[in-house]
Amino acid sequence: MLLAINAKANNRMILPVGIENFGRVIERKLDFVDKSLFIKTLLDDKGTDVAVFTRSRRFGKTLNLSMLHYFLAEKVNGEETQGLFDGLKIAECGDEYMRHQGKYPVVSVTFKDIKASNYQSVYKDLSMLLSRVYHSHKDLLESPQLTSHQKNIFESIMAENAEESSVKSALLNLTHYIYIHSGKKPWLLIDEYDTPIQSGYMNGYYPEIIETMRSMFGAALKTNDYIEKAVITGILRVAKESLFSGVNNLEVYSLLRSEYGEHFGFTEVEVDEILKKADLSNKSEEIKEWYNGYKVGETVIYNPWSIVNYLKQKGEAKPYWVNTSDNQLIKDLLKKSTLSFKKEFEELVNGGFVEKLIDENLVFEYLSNNPSSVWSLLLMSGYLKPLSIRQTYQGAYAKLGIPNKEVDNLYRQIVEQWLSNGHGLEWYNEFIDSLLTGKVALFQNHLERVIEQIASYHDFAKEPEAFYQGLMLGFTVSLSGSGIYQIKSNRESGLGRFDIMLIPKDANRLGIIIELKVKEEKETLEKAAKRGLIQIDEKKYAEDLKQVGIKKALKLGIGFYGKEFALIGEEEDL
Repeated sequence: MLLAINAKANNRMILPVGIENFGRVIERKLDFVDKSLFIKTLLDDKGTDVAVFTRSRRFGKTLNLSMLHYFLAEKVNGEETQGLFDGLKIAECGDEYMRHQGKYPVVSVTFKDIKASNYQSVYKDLSMLLSRVYHSHKDLLESPQLTSHQKNIFESIMAENAEESSVKSALLNLTHYIYIHSGKKPWLLIDEYDTPIQSGYMNGYYPEIIETMRSMFGAALKTNDYIEKAVITGILRVAKESLFSGVNNLEVYSLLRSEYGEHFGFTEVEVDEILKKADLSNKSEEIKEWYNGYKVGETVIYNPWSIVNYLKQKGEAKPYWVNTSDNQLIKDLLKKSTLSFKKEFEELVNGGFVEKLIDENLVFEYLSNNPSSVWSLLLMSGYLKPLSIRQTYQGAYAKLGIPNKEVDNLYRQIVEQWLSNGHGLEWYNEFIDSLLTGKVALFQNHLERVIEQIASYHDFAKEPEAFYQGLMLGFTVSLSGSGIYQIKSNRESGLGRFDIMLIPKDANRLGIIIELKVKEEKETLEKAAKRGLIQIDEKKYAEDLKQVGIKKALKLGIGFYGKEFALIGEEEDL
């Protein structure tokens, strides 16, 4: 991601929002953050033949690969690359690095658009993509070093009528053709390698696409003597056994590794300099709250896409990054998750954290029944941040939290949509309003509807009280980030520990205390609910509300057994 550090004479910043072509950024003299030391780090990384970088979407992967392409190649799209790096940090490193500029053939391919609703369509798109890549090297058809058979294969790829075996070996063959023609080993740059795989998982053709991509990458990367180095980017680290089987010379640089940490996304130093140039230094705390929170090794990283759009909108803080995707995979996984997962997720949304074993080698086919993989996916996709990491014999355990306000807002929307169960957010807001305004009968009607439709008897089997408490916390999760209410659960107050308390920031609003009771044998639901109400009084749970000046409390006792429950509410002046 490139963005402004060198302000123009009129101090007006011209931002490359959505521009992922390095040559275009330089040609249009757009402002940018200089990430060219990424090239230096790669050149110094002599022990790695295949480098895979996994980062969240919109964190500068594509633009970094484009920059690398322009650095390595003599020409890109017919245009000379000499001089494009004058004045950049890589040029300041001296001839040891600049002698590589423009000296290599390059095969560059992006899979970002290879996604479709069925395998036939995605295979056609893949054939079209390879055709375009081969067209960019069509001068090889004039090479006397290529045999007629090789030229026939080349032409079949360009014509999109090649045999499947030729499609799967297309990248290997192209690097071979380039080498025997020029005597130089090309660099192979692959962007968004995992997009077709995610699409296959979402649309039901995962086995077919994983086999195709495995064959293509295996051929191109496994002991390919015709490439100088391969650089691959994606969001997720797909398990080596699934995709890179037999590729032993591969190094994956994920979020859990410190190397290359400063090269994707904006560092704190870069953001401070950007804000200074944009005359927005007074917005640094707001920027941190909304778009900070990411960490690679010890390097703190800001979301570059959101920062760019924030500046373009002259300092308007709102979700930018989360709206660049439909987030459907995340939504589906959360909706289908287990009760225990939902409880932990709600803890996150209420400002807490969870500690989980992170499985970096994602196997999509096991995703739906492997909670560890879901937590890993949320982390690698940028929807969670690692607060700390500890290594064990099992692997890396990460303490996970929500990175910033932008992602937190998305989660609250997902939870609200899950709880509304297709009835819409207007219904959900009415439900919450009935609780906050003390309309007990209306609240009870809504609660009956929710429990009947979204809860199953399996949810009540082991820990029924925990289920109800998690459900109630889920209902109120949007309030804790609103600045209007503070939500507490299982906290000491008065002479005991209450289940749930909603503490308004405005003393004139209604404070709410909820106590949950499982119906005992030979006890009615109403009596169980009354028992909860009595406990609120006997244990003086309202003390927390009194101490902050709340004038009135709604006390709710809920007695339940399975899907059946009774609710009794009383208001009290404090």
